[in-house]
Amino acid sequence: MPTTGAPPKRQRDLERQIAQLSRIAVFGTLSETYRACGTPSCRCHSSGPKHGPYLTVSYRSSEGKTTGFSVPKDAENDIREGIEAWRTLQQLLRELADMNKERVLDKARAQREKST
Repeated sequence: MPTTGAPPKRQRDLERQIAQLSRIAVFGTLSETYRACGTPSCRCHSSGPKHGPYLTVSYRSSEGKTTGFSVPKDAENDIREGIEAWRTLQQLLRELADMNKERVLDKARAQREKST
């Protein structure tokens, strides 16, 4: 729906932040696991700590099935940053959607008042 005039500053700021975050956002939930290896005499099979952490990202696919992928060590920081960007992106989109809702409702109220 076209708007009259320039969008408010907060809306422009949100749109700018959303564009920046969309370049790095990664959808999913990050989890860390620790595992025992296949060497029976290794410390991880007794009282010693397990190997890890190993990072995995899980998410619901477009078909509705939970799936995921293992994160290579070299990509851990980028994936963590991308998942945090996704969370922030969702919050900003909700705020923008609320602003859009209010704008549309205000316009409808103004038109209704104008016609009465």
